[in-house]
Order: sequence, then C-alpha cells, then structure tokens
Amino acid sequence: MSAAAAIPEMARARPSTQHEALRFVVGSLLSVLVVASSHAEEPGATESTWHYGAYFDLSYAVDFNFPGNHRWRSKTTTPRVDELTPNMALAYVRKDASAQSRWGLELGTQGGYDTDALVPAPIPDREKPMPGADTLRHLSRANLSYLAPVGNGLTLTAGLFNSFIGYQSIYARDNLNYTRTYMADNAPYYMMGIGAKYPVSESLQLGLFAINGYNYLSHINDQPSYGTQVAWKPSSRVTFTQNLLCGPDQANVAWKFWRFFSDSILEWKGEQVTLAAAYDIGTENAVEQPNHPRTFWTGGALYTHWHVDGPWSLAARPEFYWDRNGRITGSRQFVRAMTTTVEYRLRPERQTAVLRLEYRYDESTGPQGGYFQGGEVAPRVIGLVPTQQLLLFSVIWSFDD
Repeated sequence: MSAAAAIPEMARARPSTQHEALRFVVGSLLSVLVVASSHAEEPGATESTWHYGAYFDLSYAVDFNFPGNHRWRSKTTTPRVDELTPNMALAYVRKDASAQSRWGLELGTQGGYDTDALVPAPIPDREKPMPGADTLRHLSRANLSYLAPVGNGLTLTAGLFNSFIGYQSIYARDNLNYTRTYMADNAPYYMMGIGAKYPVSESLQLGLFAINGYNYLSHINDQPSYGTQVAWKPSSRVTFTQNLLCGPDQANVAWKFWRFFSDSILEWKGEQVTLAAAYDIGTENAVEQPNHPRTFWTGGALYTHWHVDGPWSLAARPEFYWDRNGRITGSRQFVRAMTTTVEYRLRPERQTAVLRLEYRYDESTGPQGGYFQGGEVAPRVIGLVPTQQLLLFSVIWSFDD
C-alpha cells in the first residue's frame, strides 16, 4: 500500500488489463443494482435491513510545486495533482444482520485513482500481488455475516470487509478532512478473512480477526495474520480503541520475521465539536536485507472538527509520519503536515452533497525525503524539494437508501 509501490503499478497499466477491469466494474455494478432492485420491493424487506447506494468523489489539487508528473510523492489516496481527478466511484448493496434476520451481506464495486495503490508492486521476499489483484481492487466489499444468538450477540463475518484499523476511511465523505493522513494511507483500508465481534457490555466491545495479511491483495505466503480490537466507551462522549495486528508478511514465515503493528485511537465527540488523537507504530525484521535489520515506522495525528452552523464546518489536523528505514513508503523520511478544511454539506432526501476547500502544508526531511517539483532534472527523474503546499477543491456526492 505504499506510495512507492503505487507509482510503478500505475505506470505499467496495459490496455488489456484496463479493459478487463472495466468489464469487471460494469458487471459488478449491474450485479449490485440487480440485487438491490430485487429486494427493494420484497414484501418482507424493510429499510433497516436492506440498503443500497452510490458514491462519487472528484477533486482538483493545485500543487504550488507544479510537478511535471502530476504526482503527490509518498501518497496513495488523492495521488494526482494539478488535474481534475475522479478519485473514487462506488456502488453497493448491503443487508444488515439482526435478531429478526440473522444473515447479512455486503457487496460493492469501486473504481478511481484511490484504488490504484491497493495493488502492491512486486518486491522480492516481501510483496507479490495475488492473481487477479488488479481486477479485485475494484471490489469494495464482498462478505457474509451472521449474528449468532450467543449472549449479547456474536457477529461473525467472512470475506472482504472494512479494516478494523484506523480512524479514517478510504472514502473521503466519512472523514473530517478531505485528504487522508500518511498513517491512514499506509495501514490497511480493507481486510480479507474472518472476523468476530462481541459486545461484552454497552461500554465494551471485543473483536478477533484472522486475515490473509497486512495488504489484502498481496500473496507472499500461505500463513494468516491475526488481529484484536478492544473498544471501550467510558462515557457517552469518549471512546478509546486499541487495535493490534501481527503476522508473517514476508516470504520467510518464521516468528522472528513477523510484523507487529499497533493502532490506538482516542475520540471525544460533542454536539458541535469532535476531537480525536490517533497513533500507529509498526516493526518487523527485513528478510531480504543482510543481517535482517529491524525496521520501524510510526505516525500520529490530532483531529479537530467544529460544526459551525447549518451546512458549514471547519476542521484542522496536524500529523507526522516517520518511516525510519523506508519500509512502508519506500523512502527513509520524516513527514510533517498541517491540513485545514472548510466544508459545506447538504443532505437532501437520501442524498449527501459535500463541497470542501482544503489547504495543506507538507514537509518531508531525511535521506530520501522530498516532494516532486517542476520537470525532469535527468531522463525520467523529477526534482525533489523538502516542502509542498496544496490547495484542494473537492465535490463528493452520495446516495444511500
């Protein structure tokens, strides 16, 4: 999921692959609409059980470095600048599991530049895209769930589902700012495997997961990774979530090469103001390097959001990300960024329209840090500078039934 992995993948797209992906998206979209329409008028169906919808996300980012390749270095979502960019399009159908109807399902299809980096570039002993990965990235959800009548209700899910890690979603509409943090872009947005969640009480929920790996579209070995989640709500306004993930994400599955990753989130949510802090830290020994050095990466962000009045909101977010060994972003760098957002949100019946104006200042230092600037300084080499300023305009439309 690193930016370094994203750029080669985008560069080597072939017409045949693009045509296959297009056919897959169209076919999946038709399947979603058929399933949704078949249940929309089903006598036993209710709005609380069956849901379907669509989503479209378009942006224009003015990068005042004006890079000739139109790329945002070390970024996987919103990766393109200085051009009108369809970042995400989505269609989905969902049936909720409940005590009255215990089976649930999710099926969704997606496309756009935000899906490109989901496919990892091959790295010997570290990453190998699974067969059909470039097509599978167009699936947003494909899972079945079951609410078992055990105690307070045990929810079991199998298939492709939303990642339990992280405060931000890959879908910009669901976030306080338009652009995502570096820590969000370099942690899983999706997972493939099985999961179980159990509400011990109104204030405590536990989760257990077995998944195919940190990057769900990579297949470097046949061993699963494992995750846990503890979500504690000590009051009506405060939630603390601790997520842990560990497993073999390299060709050698020995215990000493396992990846260990922690994601901690603390949120306070008032009537008009939301405050949240998130911190990630990960480590693993490098199989492919001499003497197998221990690699390390970490990141954090502080989220603030104020609903000013009516459709207007403001948000600000400082963040940092340190990739000490270049393990995740592909560059040894320390990144700092500040993001401020003005939002205008309308909610006509069953629809949401979100207009956002966002300013970002990013700084990347370290042996391999920097952002693209101007044209080529050598054949196929774009110059780098330590800072970047962006002014982003975005329009997000969604329909939910």
